Amino acid sequence: MTSAGYTAPMEDAFAARFGLAVLATWRVTHLLAEEDGPADAVVRLRARAGDGWVGELMDCFYCLSAWTAAPFALTVARRPREAPLTWLALSGGACLLERATCDPDERGVTDVLWEEAQVAGAGEADARESGRCADAPPSAATPR
Repeated sequence: MTSAGYTAPMEDAFAARFGLAVLATWRVTHLLAEEDGPADAVVRLRARAGDGWVGELMDCFYCLSAWTAAPFALTVARRPREAPLTWLALSGGACLLERATCDPDERGVTDVLWEEAQVAGAGEADARESGRCADAPPSAATPR
């Protein structure tokens, strides 16, 4: 953006591609990790993956989003050196969307002050589980 408030068309195009790629990354990852798919195709795919590393990957939205974001990053990044950062940013955006859209019962308390008050009276195991979806890794805001 220039001092006159004008945004270059190149920057607008990148922002649009990036926004669409975040949404696409979330959608594909959510389909593979959480849904049955058309005609139960994804359920059958998950059953074939079994308990190996591919099966475990398909059970974790956050892990799967990193791999789902990779091809989208190649379409968004203009230069090869931008691809790794774009890849991580797309996965991070998909993870934020997942956190924002997951069931509040799975996410837990989102009010930080309320969470801290609850943690003060809870056991350590309860503290680790509060404030995140079932598969979410502990965050800096979640006491350990």
